[in-house]
Amino acid sequence: MLFPPRYAPLVVSVLMTTYMAGLMTLVIILVNTGPGEGFLARWGQAFLVSWPIAFVLITVGRPLILRLAAKLIRHP
Repeated sequence: MLFPPRYAPLVVSVLMTTYMAGLMTLVIILVNTGPGEGFLARWGQAFLVSWPIAFVLITVGRPLILRLAAKLIRHP
């Protein structure tokens, strides 16, 4: 185990935002500019801008989203 359990929300936020920001910027850059010359640089720049924003939004919003999801889920 690399991290103690108390860090689970933070680890989930890092992994989730890396996954989402990486794939979203990949798709958006491909759609907008195509896979031509300089693609990796454009993608890297977009990721460096989007990941911190995604991380803060998920870290701050996660508790609210979990509470909202709990209210929306019907339990038998």
